Amino acid sequence: MTAHPSVRRPLLAIAGTSIAALVLAGCGGGSSDADTAADTSDSSGTLSHVHGLGVDPADGRVYVATHSGLYTVAEGQEPKLVGDRKDDFMGFTITGENTFIASGHGAPGSDRPGNVGLIETKDSGGTWTSRSLSGEADFHSLDSAKGTVYGYEGGRIRVSSDLKSWDDRETLDALDLAVSPSGDKLLATTAEGVVASTDGGRTFGKGAEPVQAFVSWPAEKSLFGIGTSGKLSTSADGGKTWKELTTVPGGQPQALTAVNADHVLAATMTGVYESRDGGKTFSELAPLAS
Repeated sequence: MTAHPSVRRPLLAIAGTSIAALVLAGCGGGSSDADTAADTSDSSGTLSHVHGLGVDPADGRVYVATHSGLYTVAEGQEPKLVGDRKDDFMGFTITGENTFIASGHGAPGSDRPGNVGLIETKDSGGTWTSRSLSGEADFHSLDSAKGTVYGYEGGRIRVSSDLKSWDDRETLDALDLAVSPSGDKLLATTAEGVVASTDGGRTFGKGAEPVQAFVSWPAEKSLFGIGTSGKLSTSADGGKTWKELTTVPGGQPQALTAVNADHVLAATMTGVYESRDGGKTFSELAPLAS
């Protein structure tokens, strides 16, 4: 189906250039990221290049998906690598207790392909199983609601209800996705603002400002967005209107996850930050390597 013209134009605006820069920083293009994953790893547990954040409801631990592995972080403690995979974790989301899904690139020297497709863990990142599209797909954004997974890969929206078969839907220039908790609305961040779909990503409307780099939707009336300079905003009406809350330390964002209306995680150029008051104030959980 033909995309709406407002979301098919190249990312040429100033805000769009910032989003494009984030995309380029997030993935150098295809499996080439796998070739450099080891170069950015650090045996001391130093974090760099964050692609995703989440909290395991089983125990409340914070997880950080990075260019060189999945880590747990806690204030005042050194980040800890989960398992022994220093893969480049791109798209990442937590779907249930001890259960995460992810995508990205296999680490150099491993037996995993350049594009790992959709992988899943049911032991909080200790071991991973390939579920589909191994060697084919590299999802840069993943979200789920009501048992349906929404992914952004290769410039298109892809949807699956069983993690095996995928329905290809709209194509658009986007950076991040967020689906409403009820599953009836899908948002994507673009250079022209946040675009919305009410038919599962088959079509999208016009972009609505302000431009957001990342969005996260933990409750129907609690949608969060972070702009390209780190300004965090909230929306109670699904992205139609926004209220600015604060600027997260560290400037340009790398990831955003709102666990609920009060608990918000954000990664910027300088660290992983946590808010327990709905995004009004943030404290550092872990610094990022410069």
